[in-house]
Amino acid sequence: MSTSQSRIVLMSKTYFKRFGKMNNMSQQLKLRVVEARQRDVGRKVARITDYTISRLGIENGDYVEIIGPSGSALAQALIGDGIADNEIRVDGYIRRSIGVGIGDEVTVKRAQVQDATKVVLAPTQPISFSQSFVEYVKDWLMDKPISRGETISVPTYVGSIDFVVVSTQPSQSVRITGRTSLEIRQEPVKESAAVPKVTWEDIGDLEDVKEKIREIVELPMRHPEVFQHLGIEPPKGVLLYGPPGVGKTLLARALANEIGAYFTSINGPEIMSKFYGESEQRLREIFEEAEKNSPAIIFIDEIDAIAPKREEVTGEVEKRVVAQLLTLMDGIKGRGKVIVIGATNRPDAVDPALRRPGRFDREIEIRPPDAKARKEILQVHTRNMPLAEDVDLDKISEQTHGYTGADLAALAREAAMNALRRFINERKINLEQEQIPVDVLKELKVTMQDFIDAMKFIQPTLLREVYVEVPKVKWEDIGGLEEAKQQLREAVEWPLKFPEMFEKLGIRPPKGILLFGPPGTGKTMLAKAVATESGANFIAVRGPEILSKWVGESEKAVREIFRRARQTAPCVIFFDEIDSIAPMRGFTHDSGVTERIVNQLLSEMDGIQSLNRVVVIAATNRPDILDPALLRPGRFDRLIYVPPPDEKARIEILKIYTRTLPIDSSVNLEELAKKLEGYTGADIEALARETTMKVLRQKYYDCLNKAKKECKDQECTDKTIKSCMSNLEIKITMQDFLDTMKIVTPSLTKADIMRYENMVKEIKRSVIG
Repeated sequence: MSTSQSRIVLMSKTYFKRFGKMNNMSQQLKLRVVEARQRDVGRKVARITDYTISRLGIENGDYVEIIGPSGSALAQALIGDGIADNEIRVDGYIRRSIGVGIGDEVTVKRAQVQDATKVVLAPTQPISFSQSFVEYVKDWLMDKPISRGETISVPTYVGSIDFVVVSTQPSQSVRITGRTSLEIRQEPVKESAAVPKVTWEDIGDLEDVKEKIREIVELPMRHPEVFQHLGIEPPKGVLLYGPPGVGKTLLARALANEIGAYFTSINGPEIMSKFYGESEQRLREIFEEAEKNSPAIIFIDEIDAIAPKREEVTGEVEKRVVAQLLTLMDGIKGRGKVIVIGATNRPDAVDPALRRPGRFDREIEIRPPDAKARKEILQVHTRNMPLAEDVDLDKISEQTHGYTGADLAALAREAAMNALRRFINERKINLEQEQIPVDVLKELKVTMQDFIDAMKFIQPTLLREVYVEVPKVKWEDIGGLEEAKQQLREAVEWPLKFPEMFEKLGIRPPKGILLFGPPGTGKTMLAKAVATESGANFIAVRGPEILSKWVGESEKAVREIFRRARQTAPCVIFFDEIDSIAPMRGFTHDSGVTERIVNQLLSEMDGIQSLNRVVVIAATNRPDILDPALLRPGRFDRLIYVPPPDEKARIEILKIYTRTLPIDSSVNLEELAKKLEGYTGADIEALARETTMKVLRQKYYDCLNKAKKECKDQECTDKTIKSCMSNLEIKITMQDFLDTMKIVTPSLTKADIMRYENMVKEIKRSVIG
């Protein structure tokens, strides 16, 4: 667009903003439908631009009529962001009532809405309610525009209830006010809907997947003339694959709802029969029924159960079912406007003949949600939930690593149950009464603590088998080791927090880090701090646990760990005591299992299948016996020596372990640190603990001697000791530490330290530390 054209557009927009309303310029506009934001679902809101509002001759907050092929709906026009002048955001309820989908055009014009004197609603399903519920519905509908004959959805604490607007006075299009008389009939009416009530707004995130499915499925069904003009056949099938709970079935149901197609679902075990030919007959009947009701969608959930690889199954029934499915999907007889959608979390187990063009034309992977997607999913499941002001969905989404959409739905449900449990106990509500008053229910809110408590019970599906509760260790909890901390920050935190910087420079972050050094210097604690500070998923592997007596099981365990890590990236895999599973090949006298594990580790870390946003951290105090192939660049890129603490580090460690202790003014930590040469971090922790126990032991014996003098029976003795211990003021002196040093001796001798320093020199690569 030239500069002069841009100027004309801006001038025209300014003209409409200034003079459109003055001239009462009300007109009809053709606008393209786009997906609504989560906050607007069910609120009867239409989002358009300020320029479009001016062209319609209305104000922000006025009412508009949206006209589609099968009717019209009223909505409140509000200014939206992220949309063009020719677009309008409306939710699935409005789209369904007027018969349009995403991308279709609707006519929008100013609506004449009067204040309602009386409105009559009827539920679509049988319900029992009291007058307080009528007041709740009226409160929810306050200032919302409604018209006679439309279906509206009212959220409740257990989901939502649909009502049909039976009657409106004084006109067909009205808005609810405080003076409106609202009546809800007891007898339900039948709602005309033969498709699942799931819309695109009920699916958090997955925008790219929605877009792919729309172009593959929705476009051919809604506009077949495009494909006829191009002279090509539309796609016949889509295979959705991904971990359980990411939304494969939900996507299929939303698609059927949005395009108004006939929807039928096949669950693998239901069609299997012991009688010869009956399983194939059931499949044929399903496809024939779909053809009669076309356009139709056949959804096959867990398709790997009914169409496994034929060369790997022994049963003849499974082979015949696979053959029948192949024939139905791409046989001599065409199947018209019938699209097959398959879903599985094991795509490699599906028969290869199904995975070719003409059957499943497109395979779409649905990955586990990231932090942004988790927030959107939480917004879906909490949009009808009364949330307290302290609820921070951003923080919850950051803390729910590895959670799928199903996990987040369970989390929201568990948080609501926690709130209900707490509310009943605090208010001492009698659940036997018929209805809880609305004014009491309004006080029920779900708090942030309810979500935190729910996380203790809802574990992430993807990490359930390898889930480890990592203690929250911060960098400041580790004394010294500044160089090691910095290297770990660069290798793990920076790629997660500044990925654009690595892309711009064209470098890849390190794949693996090996922490080695004497026992007790803090290698495992460094790994825990990395997991806490980076906010990444954390899989801890204790070497001996993956060893198995069965051939191939150990390698399979390693493969499974890396597969889970790739699914839940960003992820940190931590191998503790890696020397137990990856010793030098050719020098072990076992059955060869460790050699096969080493080979598997080598191929996983730097093989054909790349590690993306997965960092491997290993710890050992025997780097000299590790296989050399693991120590080359591309596998363990960085070798970090974790040395025994020097004097400065020992002071920091002492400060960490004595910060909660009642130490006397006589304790000089600098002087004490000088005397602790050869002590590791673990030794210093043991010294602080044993010193405290020594002082406590002495005080206990003092109280015991006092009790023996004052008491004659055991009950009196116990009470006296308890009273004496609770009133004691304990102070730990310098002498207490010096006395304990005679018992807690250093782990390392000068010879040990020299041996590790020589190890560093022997390794032919630069070692950081």
